[in-house]
Amino acid sequence: METYCNKLFCSEVGKKMKKDPAKVRNIGISAHIDAGKTTLTERILYYTNKIHAIHDVKGKDGVGATMDFMELEKERGITITSAATYCEWDGHEINIIDTPGHVDFTIEVERALRVLDGGVLVLCSVGGVQSQSITVDRQMARYKVPCIAFINKCDRSGANPYRVIDQLKEKLHHNAVALQVPIGLENNFQGVVDLVSMKAVYFEGQQGEKIREDEIPAELMAEVEERREELIDAASMYSEELMEAALEGDVPEALLIEAIREGTLKREITPVFVGSAYKNKGVQPLLDAVTRYLPEPSQVENRALDLENDEEEVVLSADPDAPLVALAFKLEEGRYGQLTYIRVYQGTLRKGDFIVNSRTGKKVKVGRVVRMHADQMEDIEEIPAGYIGALFGIDCASGDTFTSPGIRYSMTSMHVPEPVISLAIVPEDNKSQQNMSKALSRFTKEDPTFTVRVDHETGDTIISGMGELHLEVYIERMKREYDAIVHTGAPQVAYRETISRRADFNYTHKKQTGGAGQYGRVAGYMEPCEEEFEFVNKIVGGAIPTEFISSVEKGFRSALDKGILLGFPVTGIRVVINDGQAHSVDSSDTAFQAAARGAFKEGFKKAKPIILEPIMKVAVETPSEFQGAVMGSLNQRRGMILGTQDEGEMCVIEAEVPLSEMFGYSTDLRSSTQGKAQFTMEFSTYRQVPKSLAEELVKKAQEKKKAA
Repeated sequence: METYCNKLFCSEVGKKMKKDPAKVRNIGISAHIDAGKTTLTERILYYTNKIHAIHDVKGKDGVGATMDFMELEKERGITITSAATYCEWDGHEINIIDTPGHVDFTIEVERALRVLDGGVLVLCSVGGVQSQSITVDRQMARYKVPCIAFINKCDRSGANPYRVIDQLKEKLHHNAVALQVPIGLENNFQGVVDLVSMKAVYFEGQQGEKIREDEIPAELMAEVEERREELIDAASMYSEELMEAALEGDVPEALLIEAIREGTLKREITPVFVGSAYKNKGVQPLLDAVTRYLPEPSQVENRALDLENDEEEVVLSADPDAPLVALAFKLEEGRYGQLTYIRVYQGTLRKGDFIVNSRTGKKVKVGRVVRMHADQMEDIEEIPAGYIGALFGIDCASGDTFTSPGIRYSMTSMHVPEPVISLAIVPEDNKSQQNMSKALSRFTKEDPTFTVRVDHETGDTIISGMGELHLEVYIERMKREYDAIVHTGAPQVAYRETISRRADFNYTHKKQTGGAGQYGRVAGYMEPCEEEFEFVNKIVGGAIPTEFISSVEKGFRSALDKGILLGFPVTGIRVVINDGQAHSVDSSDTAFQAAARGAFKEGFKKAKPIILEPIMKVAVETPSEFQGAVMGSLNQRRGMILGTQDEGEMCVIEAEVPLSEMFGYSTDLRSSTQGKAQFTMEFSTYRQVPKSLAEELVKKAQEKKKAA
């Protein structure tokens, strides 16, 4: 039996959105580095007729993948910024965001998942669940995003999708259920058996565009029946009708699909698909799965806070006629000014409308409304609820909420991790200085994990980010996009300072210079705590008048910016004030702020201050023959080995290593493993610096201060 079916709908989606939220899917494609996200997106765009030729990542043919449109992305073969696009499949409109795999660009994944309704978790059939897969899964859980898994690269030597399914269960605690069985593996990978329709599916034609359905190969029948039994068992938990049908031995396809969908939407089932995006196999059934199992916008409960009503939670409806609520989740400097990516949760955003920024209260007029396809755009008239689009000429920050006039709602913002590494940069000349300022102004607005400050003691401009690659990319972009040539100093770790014991303080701030003076006394104690900072007011009898309590808190908070050991921010402190004194004439807001700062310094010195350093979770994937050398090099860098895992000829070593010891590690790793190993690292926690190293750091900081 041979049938040719292809669900391509060539109608132009663009200018007239269909406005049927039930036919919309907003999905993100996320994975570990090199699992094949961008390659998969390229195939999806090809099979949905969005593009008419397939190009490879790294631009081997001089073109590069559609979604990696930055020159740097094409050269390095990595995704740096998340790119948005849309396509149509089986009458459904699919908005896709292709996200980076490198942890340095984790904010791109974070903001994409904040606005998406469903996700595709791409896993390598050889590498399986890797370190960044765990991070991405944690982000999906944070925003309660239902997902389906796609085990890619089934054509590779060592491919074992069933081992990856077991890892999904063990490492990520997913109820992972196979919906397909591969027909052959490695060089012999030919197609898949669909466990729902019970048909063998083959991908033919030059680019795998023709789908042929056939009988299931006899040698696979026993395994297929066993896997289908597992699938029905898992799905019947979500449908009594399916359970009854299974007992009677006749399971209708529609009933099985409905039950799998129910479990997926509750994040209690993860349907697993297999294929090879590079070899054009398994992509079309994955698109079917996106339309079948992932939620439409109205099936996801989104909430906002009513700022006019004591921040009471409000459930939003995906009704295009309701008052507008939309979230600006990403900013980009486009050719025509600031491009603001926006997700509409409720109502409709129309060209020419007046909308209100909930954070600033400013009313702005919507000028140009577009839909994005990587770096290309298409003008549209409106963005209805459930859709993603972009606006031009709207001044706002990432995470701002826009509403119709008359309501003032705010969406909860996304989680933004703290930067862990800093670098001093010096422009080469005046022209570079001006261009550098423009570049930094733009980059900090676009990326909340990239920060800039000026060290007042040295006058240096300090940039901070999530890792060496993160900062390297921005320095390269300054040069290419702004012609700003900068020289960099040695990387600086983002240390923190804290205290190790309780200490009292009793500080009086007195200043008399003729006329009104300044007076304020603050007494109490400070102690270590789990929170970043806690302020406790135990003043009785008005020793410090109520109106000055907030001044005291403000003074303590400002003192947290700079510790006394290295001048790094202070964390993990509880300050309790229980006594003080005011003067009827000389006490003021300024006086009590100054008194609090003095009290902080006094207490901090007595409380045995210590230095904390960022500890990174490092995962090294190396051929087993180099396992000993890699573990030795991690130990030399003060690393603590957490565990090792053999995966065929490869071995994965997980360790916790101080960030200060990881500079230059990629070069060392390459030379000790003949270039065959790779590693990823992400921030894990802060820990105390060993005493001998702490003394050395303090000594260097003092010398630097004297030199300045």
